[in-house]
Amino acid sequence: MSKSFFIETYGCQMNVADSELVTGLLQQEGYTPTDDIDTADAIFVNTCAIREHAEEKVHSRLGTFQKIKQRRPDVIIGVLGCMAQNLKNDLLENKPYVDVILGPDSYRHLPDILQRNQQQDHVVDTRLSRFEVYDDLFPSRQEGINAWISIMRGCDKFCTFCIVPFTRGRERSRSVDSIVAEARQAVAEGFVEITLLGQNVNSYRHGNAAFPELLEAVAAVPGLRRLRYTSPHPQDVTEELIRVMAANPVVCNSIHFPLQSGSDRILKRMNRTYTRKHFLDLVQRMRDLIPEIGITTDIIVGFPGETEADFEDTLSVMETVKFDSAYTFKYSPRPYTKAADYTDQVPEEVKSRRLETLIAVQKRHTLEQNLKMVGKVVDVLVEKESKKSDRQWAGRTDNNKWVMFDKGTARIRDLVPVRITAATGVVLHGELQEG
Repeated sequence: MSKSFFIETYGCQMNVADSELVTGLLQQEGYTPTDDIDTADAIFVNTCAIREHAEEKVHSRLGTFQKIKQRRPDVIIGVLGCMAQNLKNDLLENKPYVDVILGPDSYRHLPDILQRNQQQDHVVDTRLSRFEVYDDLFPSRQEGINAWISIMRGCDKFCTFCIVPFTRGRERSRSVDSIVAEARQAVAEGFVEITLLGQNVNSYRHGNAAFPELLEAVAAVPGLRRLRYTSPHPQDVTEELIRVMAANPVVCNSIHFPLQSGSDRILKRMNRTYTRKHFLDLVQRMRDLIPEIGITTDIIVGFPGETEADFEDTLSVMETVKFDSAYTFKYSPRPYTKAADYTDQVPEEVKSRRLETLIAVQKRHTLEQNLKMVGKVVDVLVEKESKKSDRQWAGRTDNNKWVMFDKGTARIRDLVPVRITAATGVVLHGELQEG
């Protein structure tokens, strides 16, 4: 009888893609995925060490797994991913019920580990690799519209606030052929949109192929309706990349473009390797070549040493760009990072106040940008039923805005024309243009 496994995922989309990879790997070995944690033979949590909140949630969840282990001593408990890489000593010392601890480069060994004697001591493998990209392994995905395809692993940027280079290692890229093969398989399985995924996705390079060449190769896959990517680094956004986006109708007119700070002094402290002017020049170039482009961003407030003047610099960039949306965060120190050792940490109450201001500004900009869409007819890819009404579909525009509209004759996976009639916060409302 085949054994079953349960996997729970926290953190970024890279972790979701890794869990799909692990699922595919185990299924090839005859293991069956289950949603019933109380009957699973093995329980895994794929963890995140990037954000403190995600780490806290994992610690809490492990307490639940401990109770299951007490009831069923034979069940295997495993911790995978960035937190396993970062906190292996703490897990070994304080959570002895955890049987398996694997870092992001060690998933290939999981089937062999599960086939060994379950009563052995802890299995720990958190070695980082300069070569592992899982090029020959395909993930097992749930049914859906969008397939996430990991094109590279690791990061070479060493931003002073970021733990990724220490938990995921240095940059290495998959071959174009393997990525295209996975894209073809995803389309054959019914996925009509693909998002290329990497820690710094546009620093991709394999042989003579850089990221623009990869975009063109994947966009040429028959049956693919839309192609997106995330997240790029401003330093690696080139004129060629922008021109490929503008020229290819399959490549979506949207980009997640992380600012982090609008202050040159803070950007230098963050080791972001670009300036405020460079960032703004790239935004202008994108809008010159792709007028309807949607631009989203990441912003950190309260980075060590950030003054009121530095924060005002960030607000002024926001007023200049008017991002379509933003992921905003209070800075939190992460182990092993340079910024954690800075002595001029910003008080928590100051960070909270700045974050509230930032969110208010972004809400205004989001509504402003969305109101520009009212009256336009845009193509919407139908993705799912609206959470608020079973009579409506929810789908996204090419520039990555969510639209709700009455179902009519449209079906999931259809690309349909919708006239935008209203904008409420982050959501657009529209009417299906039938006939």
